[in-house]
Amino acid sequence: MGANYREANETETKKDFKFRIRICRKEGKETIYWLNLIIEANLEFRQKIEPLLQETTELVKIFAAILNKSK
Repeated sequence: MGANYREANETETKKDFKFRIRICRKEGKETIYWLNLIIEANLEFRQKIEPLLQETTELVKIFAAILNKSK
């Protein structure tokens, strides 16, 4: 997500910016999926993974807000 966000900030057009932010949001959702799978596969990692899950969820919401304001 971080690399995609940097790319978004280097774009020349608003259309490309929104496209790249959508990619950030999509990658965030995928990360949430994988983190949940790790928790389900091994509950002993739950305590370590949950802060990452929370942070990723917050980032997805931030990217969604950026998209809404970019319209």
